[in-house]
Amino acid sequence: MLDPTHPIALFAEATMGSLNAKMAEGILRYGRNPVVAVIDSTQAGKRVRDLCALDSDVPVVATLAHAQALGASVLVLGTAPSGGRLPVAWKGVLQQAIDDGMNLVNGMHDRLQPLFADRLRAGQWVWDLRVPQGDAPPIAMARAAALDNIRVLMVGTDMAIGKMTAGLELTRSLQSLGHDAAFLATGQTGIAITGRGIPLDAIRVDHAGGAVERMVLDAGGHEIVVVEGQGSLLHPGSTATLPLMRGSACTHMVLCHRAGMETLDELDSVRIPPLRDVIALNEAVARAGGALTAAKVVAIALNTARLSEAEARAALDAVEDETGLPTTDPVRHGASKLALAVTGGR
Repeated sequence: MLDPTHPIALFAEATMGSLNAKMAEGILRYGRNPVVAVIDSTQAGKRVRDLCALDSDVPVVATLAHAQALGASVLVLGTAPSGGRLPVAWKGVLQQAIDDGMNLVNGMHDRLQPLFADRLRAGQWVWDLRVPQGDAPPIAMARAAALDNIRVLMVGTDMAIGKMTAGLELTRSLQSLGHDAAFLATGQTGIAITGRGIPLDAIRVDHAGGAVERMVLDAGGHEIVVVEGQGSLLHPGSTATLPLMRGSACTHMVLCHRAGMETLDELDSVRIPPLRDVIALNEAVARAGGALTAAKVVAIALNTARLSEAEARAALDAVEDETGLPTTDPVRHGASKLALAVTGGR
């Protein structure tokens, strides 16, 4: 639905620069469409670079009208409150956007197309990213294990840790080295960026592994597939990593972690174990005691966005020393280390 020529505005009210605005940041960094504005009345007058680690001159404006004046024809909900529910206070803005002829891209669990269906004009649309497409997938049966390609799963120590970002950077690096690599999106931001994928957290748990398996089988002609990670085995509220492991029958994993993080971001009572133990946990679960593919964590993607360059270098060295694995911040320093780890130096 989202043509790359459509100018978009990102709605990130009261969240731009926070973890909840990761969809906005992902689209700003990797999206195909021109972004004319971010809407956040609490930060109006600033530029994106003032609020997050993106060298972007996109203005932050207070109102939908201002974004429309800058040429926006599509409004993308660039933030997701806890639980992915639509705040009541946003409905007026969204209704105004529809009445003004704009299209909507929605990454939250609440569907907007039925809400605004009777207001849509000819050619106008609402794209609810978290609505699974097609028929119910079959139950996963380890069919992907029969493929002869490399299947890389991005795993993490927490949610919102940078798994999608690291996966996109890894895919780009693999492609730059001449490999036939494809990124498989499993969340709303990845789907918005690439135009395809599955909304894993909106699929019934019995069918989640099968949805991943079908996606991986469909991409089986590629030399390497990089599967976007979701959640974490460490998080008590996350069920996403297991169907990703089972459905992809991954051969390799890249562990994503934020430098200096000792507890889960929104759950201080859960401490993050030593990274060597986290690696062992993910490998043990992926392998299922030897019943499934012998997947290994081959590298670490370390998020150092909150550190100075000197601090980042020290953190990267410390993690490499601790784990014995190649470690890099793929945004700050590129993902070539990760790519070479995946391909065995090729």
